[in-house]
Amino acid sequence: MRIARLFALVALAYLLGFAVFMLSLGKPAGGQKTDAIVVLTGGAGRVARGLELMEAGAAKRMLISGADTTVRPNELAHEYRVPRRLFACCIDLGYEAVDTRSNAEETATWLAEHGYTSVRLVTTEWHMPRAHMELAHAMTTDVTVIGDAIPSNPAFGMLVREYNKYLVRRVALWLGY
Repeated sequence: MRIARLFALVALAYLLGFAVFMLSLGKPAGGQKTDAIVVLTGGAGRVARGLELMEAGAAKRMLISGADTTVRPNELAHEYRVPRRLFACCIDLGYEAVDTRSNAEETATWLAEHGYTSVRLVTTEWHMPRAHMELAHAMTTDVTVIGDAIPSNPAFGMLVREYNKYLVRRVALWLGY
């Protein structure tokens, strides 16, 4: 009987946590300017959103974190139909990151190197809670992070997987990993 109650309590906590997670999914940001923009690769519309913001003058510089090592700035400029000079002056490609945790580490290093105090984080809405948590953990200086989520239509299973990843990383960070 106690095991059944414990299981029910754990299941209820999980479901309530999932509901809170669903409420915390990112939303598109307003028109506020930041020192920098960081785009985490891996989802449709992310790079396009970052480039749109840069062309609008929303930030001084942008990092595309997790870029494939074979991608070159000229190729991206051509693909997204933006001036090459924008890449030459204001956009960096980060080739070190392979997952959300390393995206955060790469971004934190880049922000510190440039001395930026505010950043717009561009990723998909279902990815925003974990990406924001990882970035906040990786930074050693006080930087304001504004989430700018790209709307998508994730399947329910994808949301459950992302929630599980979020929970695992949350626990790992609490334990100091």
